[in-house]
Amino acid sequence: MKLQQLDHVALTVSDLGKSTEWYQRVLGLERRHQEAWGDEPAFVCAGLTGLALFRAENAPGKMTHLAFRADRETFEGAQQELKQQGIEFVFQDHQIAHSIYFTDPDGHRLEITTYDL
Repeated sequence: MKLQQLDHVALTVSDLGKSTEWYQRVLGLERRHQEAWGDEPAFVCAGLTGLALFRAENAPGKMTHLAFRADRETFEGAQQELKQQGIEFVFQDHQIAHSIYFTDPDGHRLEITTYDL
């Protein structure tokens, strides 16, 4: 499997609006994909790397998952490799991207995503 790059990190935050504004103002990140996803997650980016900000009920400041970007061929191949290794995953269609989610040995949630639909 040959991944392209880190796509995004997902964080839970105590105040979605305040955090979104902070990342835009302080780090100069650009808000993207609001037309597809609405207010949540708030996806803010620097180049091709982003932060997906989610509301936290009781766990502010937690990382929810780590995402890697792949082209379509690698995305399809990754699913076959995971199946061969007996690693369960879940597919999700995000309208602008397709993703698979699975966990590492310590239970960290990982994502491989492709924008090549």
